[in-house]
Amino acid sequence: MRTLAVCLLLLAAVVYLATLGQHGVLGFVNAGAEASMVGAIADWFAVTALFKHPLGLPVPHTALIPRRKDDLGRGLEEFVGENFLQEAIIRDRVAAALISERVGAWLADPAHVRRVVDEVSEVAAIGLGKIRDEHISDLVTEALVPRFRAEPVAPLAGGLLAEAVRDGVHQGVVDLVLDELHGWLLENPDTVAEVLEQRAPWWAPPRLNDAVTRRVTAELVAWMAEIRADPGHRARLALDSLLTQLAEDLQHDPDTRERTERLKERLLDQPQLVESGIALWNALRRALQASLLDPEGAVRDRLARELAAFGERLRHDADLRDWIDGAASDLSVFAVERYGAELTAVITHTVERWDGREAARRIELHVGRDLQFIRINGTIVGGLVGLVIHAVTVVVR
Repeated sequence: MRTLAVCLLLLAAVVYLATLGQHGVLGFVNAGAEASMVGAIADWFAVTALFKHPLGLPVPHTALIPRRKDDLGRGLEEFVGENFLQEAIIRDRVAAALISERVGAWLADPAHVRRVVDEVSEVAAIGLGKIRDEHISDLVTEALVPRFRAEPVAPLAGGLLAEAVRDGVHQGVVDLVLDELHGWLLENPDTVAEVLEQRAPWWAPPRLNDAVTRRVTAELVAWMAEIRADPGHRARLALDSLLTQLAEDLQHDPDTRERTERLKERLLDQPQLVESGIALWNALRRALQASLLDPEGAVRDRLARELAAFGERLRHDADLRDWIDGAASDLSVFAVERYGAELTAVITHTVERWDGREAARRIELHVGRDLQFIRINGTIVGGLVGLVIHAVTVVVR
């Protein structure tokens, strides 16, 4: 484009010299060529003055970008901050993006869900593999153990136990234990009988022992069934009362709290604590990695079903979409208000690191093509203006 602009200037100069001193139509051509040269040279000076000194001459108010690049960077920073990073603009753009609706539509495709699951599973498996035994050891010895030593566990355990009993959370565990114990008693009557016979007096007749054992086993199975079936059974109520009292003692009884703390200290002093932590972590990690790397694993399957269900909700639940879009707007505004200055400061810091000539070269490479059009337009417009001026001159004469 620079070459084209120079060629037009040279063409205007050639036409001017060829028609110099001519009158009539050629006089108009000569005047237009002369004005074209003036326009071309004036616009060349204006464009060049932005990036360098024209012809290397230190003309005042030239080479503006090399001299004032830091001011340019600060001006750009202020412009972006004042005109783009505003709450109303951000909220408008986030709302226009329809984030939740587009996410829901994207998750409607099973291939997209599978892609997310595959990527998340692979990254999670790699991350789990990067955690070494020494990391777990350091976590236990340097973070968990000192924290447990410094923090009394009895009040915390008592509060948690009290909340669990109050909300009935423990009932699920009790039901599970009762189910397993009842099933075991039904499946292993001979084992129960053998244990009871071993506790019987040596002088009791075998036939009597056998009758008593069968009776005790049947009563034990029936008792377990009653407790299982009756949520208000006395045994359940007694267990609730026991747990409630234990929770109260853990929070307020000094002797119970002291015994709990001594038990905690003995556990923390065990040398096997770190080894147990590492072994437990490795077992958990292997199970997670195996499930994550298995295309048909339970973790991947559950994650895929949850993602698909979430996408389905996004498509049909307008309230959920509004909530997510609102949260995205709030998060964006918060991020801009808190970190907007740091974001826009990148412009100033980047421009300040540039060399003046390097900055001028980079900017000219980006906008120089359009700037050369200024020279081309100046050549053409100058020629037209010259024709008009020459016509007015002829008319006046």
